Amino acid sequence: MTQTEKDVLTKVPAITFGFWIIKILATTFGETAGDSVSMSWLGETTASASTSFWQNGYLIGTGLFGFVLAVLVYAQIHASRFNAWLYWATIIASTTAGTTMADFATRSMGIGYPGGALVLLAAVLGSLLVWRQVLGTVSVSSVHEPRAEVFYWLTITFSQTLGTALGDWIADGPLGYLGSAVIFGSLLVLIALAWFRTSIDRVALFWAAFILTRPLGAVVGDFLDKPLAQGGLELSRVWATVVLGSAIAALILLVRQKAAPAEVREA
Repeated sequence: MTQTEKDVLTKVPAITFGFWIIKILATTFGETAGDSVSMSWLGETTASASTSFWQNGYLIGTGLFGFVLAVLVYAQIHASRFNAWLYWATIIASTTAGTTMADFATRSMGIGYPGGALVLLAAVLGSLLVWRQVLGTVSVSSVHEPRAEVFYWLTITFSQTLGTALGDWIADGPLGYLGSAVIFGSLLVLIALAWFRTSIDRVALFWAAFILTRPLGAVVGDFLDKPLAQGGLELSRVWATVVLGSAIAALILLVRQKAAPAEVREA
């Protein structure tokens, strides 16, 4: 392997503690931002909500965020190197699109939380399986070529959507928002312990943690903006989104992020 090959970097950030903090904030932002558009702006949960399929607030929100996501993924794939602002903007777009897509699937299409979660879990696992079959790895260290980037962002979008459905499903039960946050937070702690104390495959642990941050963000976001009668704090969705966005921007500025090293395999 040449020195040039050794110096190849991916277009995704190295996996650090700062990465996970920003990721959790981004998933919470996605929940409040998605709800701000589909529920508050488009009035999906109000008495005046349209009964037309094509005027459905969740569907329109999905279209809006899906378009932004497509543009940002295109920019990310065509970027010459890792750019923290572009990367996190794309993550945020995927999590907001995931929020509205999950709500549309589970509520407007009527398949419910269990059905939506199972369908989306199959989509995540299918994406990872095809990615591994095509490129031989699903490690983020492979995300330095267009094919891997397409699989990466497809898997992330499916995982963000799955996380929303899973978070809403659990929070809708007896645990509520705070109880669900404790459950998902505890699972993430167990994954962290497994990372440092066991020899379990690191790629599998990464994707497990990546997926679980989304339901954690979903239930925390719902806790912030849902009515007091439903166990939330009833804060303004818009202001919660602004505060979370400001916190993410501050961390991107303050936490120095480097590109993850690439895995370059000899032909």
